[in-house]
Amino acid sequence: MNILLVGSGGREHALAWKIAASPLVTRLVMAPGNPGMASLGELVAIKATDVAALVAQARAMAADLVVIGPESAVELGLADQLQAAGIPCFGPVAQAGQLETSKAFTKAFCARHGLPTAAYRVFDQAEPARAALDDFTPPYVIKADGLAAGKGVTVTSDRAEAEAAIDDILGGKFGGAGARVVLEEFLEGEIGSFFALCDGQSAMMFGGAQDHKRAFDGETGPNTGGMGTYAPAPVFTSELVDQVRTRLAEPAFAGIASEGAPYRGVLFVELMATADGPKLVEFNVRFGDPECQVLMLRRKSDLVPYLMGCATGTLDHMPPPEWSDEAAVCVVLAARGYPEAPETGSLIQGADQDFGEGVVVFHAGTRLDEAGGLRAAGGRVLNVCARAASFEAARARAYAAVAAIDWPEGFHRTDIGWRAMARGT
Repeated sequence: MNILLVGSGGREHALAWKIAASPLVTRLVMAPGNPGMASLGELVAIKATDVAALVAQARAMAADLVVIGPESAVELGLADQLQAAGIPCFGPVAQAGQLETSKAFTKAFCARHGLPTAAYRVFDQAEPARAALDDFTPPYVIKADGLAAGKGVTVTSDRAEAEAAIDDILGGKFGGAGARVVLEEFLEGEIGSFFALCDGQSAMMFGGAQDHKRAFDGETGPNTGGMGTYAPAPVFTSELVDQVRTRLAEPAFAGIASEGAPYRGVLFVELMATADGPKLVEFNVRFGDPECQVLMLRRKSDLVPYLMGCATGTLDHMPPPEWSDEAAVCVVLAARGYPEAPETGSLIQGADQDFGEGVVVFHAGTRLDEAGGLRAAGGRVLNVCARAASFEAARARAYAAVAAIDWPEGFHRTDIGWRAMARGT
């Protein structure tokens, strides 16, 4: 098979790593990819947002499958254009992609189809939004409606900070993503990330993880796209997984199909496990980042048939996915100043060394300089991942590898997996 993988971050590196291991793959092209992905296939300098060039590339290489990594390509209709060209695509069309690209759409969708989620209100003017905070009990949850790379969310008990977040969003801080602001009820419980596949009709649950959104230890600092993950997550009991399936994933797939946009790809269900069962925090219409990294490390069976099954409507022919009994941990190394103003360009040394058994480093935001040196080129820069027989051993391997990388301008959290540690997992 010839496969085109779209994207350049840590999620795409992890997908490329797993796809390249498949005996079914004869050619893997990554657009645009990153330096860490170069050994896995061919890199082509096409941005994930250049839909026309990506479709042309898929045609030129006679792609049997296109795998969409980032949500930006979904929003711009890459899957729609590939569908029109008759090229199988793992990733939803833009209409279905609204489950991530518009939080206001998703809230209304949940109301239409009976999915449990937090109470909410949507505004496009700051003054009524600020006044509406009176209707919510602190902590306040304020979200930009559109795509903001995981940075458009503020959770605070401080009224002035909440009002400032509203002003920032509607004042243009997040560009078009902030045309509307969503105020939400704060949900009490434990957060988790679960994934489900769909081929337009058939659905399959596809593993879970737990991540850390805040920038600093102790769940402090600003929200980010994610500072680390681990799997399996103890919160996902068999009962909770079944509730996620019946109350959130399957109703979402049925609902979006009934609205004329059958879902083909992976749906990321971010949920809060509450006393009343799982409630939706938000949907993402792609694999999570950095959740994908630990999923790929734990996955035993070939990934490619499942991707192809989603794209071609044959997922119901696939057996349940096989997972390793081992635990996996991912620690994100981020550039100083992330998420607000990451400092890029600094030199990273030692990221390509042999870290020993079970350790893989995925590149998330890197570039090579003229001399071949590795430089920071984004906010989240490296994903240091490890797998081992126990959570404690996997965590120790990951942090040992972090310590061996020479990058003074980077930072990371030191408490990834604290919930699992508190449980004595």
